Parts: sequence; structure tokens; C-alpha cells
Amino acid sequence: MTTPSRVVRLTVDDVIHDDDQVLLRLGEPPSPVPAPVADLLLSWIPNRDNMNTATNRDSRWLFPGRRAGQPMHSDALSALVNDLGIPTTAGRVSAIREHVLEMPAPVVADALGYHQVTTAKLAAQAGSTWSRYAAGDHLRSPSGWIPGRTDDS
Repeated sequence: MTTPSRVVRLTVDDVIHDDDQVLLRLGEPPSPVPAPVADLLLSWIPNRDNMNTATNRDSRWLFPGRRAGQPMHSDALSALVNDLGIPTTAGRVSAIREHVLEMPAPVVADALGYHQVTTAKLAAQAGSTWSRYAAGDHLRSPSGWIPGRTDDS
């Protein structure tokens, strides 16, 4: 899950335009960007805000800030996105709730970089059935455990 604080740290080098496909490097491998968003992204790059000051002319930030050499503040980006009618916090929480309904909260926390308490609370609110999941390494046998005999052995 990519938060506004991570999005503002993207640079124009994180946007990969390869023939007919646009990819965004949010992690590895880069993620494909759907066509309507890709068009907006590609048209944004040459027309980015805050590029007129002498110290920002060569900025590589995808979302340059008002201060030279700094990206846009994450709160400013969230406000812009909210002004477009996209509720960033509600959307993020909704997405996490969907994940905790499909898999255990500790797994979601590890995968998305959230604290396990946060995902556990969202799982409880969403009515998740994974409440008895035991987090941890399930590949090792408990200490002192001896496998039982089967008919094959």
C-alpha cells in the first residue's frame, strides 16, 4: 500500500514509458499504470507545479514542493487528491479492510508495512473470520513435537 508520504518521494525516473506501456516504480517490479491514469501522468511531468523558481528548474521530483530541492508535502498532495473527490484516507482504510477479510491481519500488516495492531483493529471492524490465526513461522515444527505414524510408514 502506497501512502501519500511515499508518493511524494517519487521522481520522474520512477515513471517508465516503454513503448505503449507506462509503469510506475512503487516497488519491484514496477507496476503497470492503467491507460487513463498513464495519460494524466505523462502529461503531468512536463507541466509540474513549482518548477518556475530558479532553484527548482531541474527538479526530478514527480511532485516538487515549494521549497527548493524538496518534494511536495504529503498533506498538500492528500488535499489536492481530496479536492478531486478521491478520499485518500477512507480509500486506504477500505482497501486494508478488504485485504483483512481475505487473509489474516498479521499477513496484511507485514505485506503492507502497517503495524499488526492497526490491521487487527480493522479486521475486527470488518468482521474478519481470521481472528484465531496464529502469526509466526508455520514452516517449523513446535519444539518437542514428534510426527505421528501414518499407515504408509
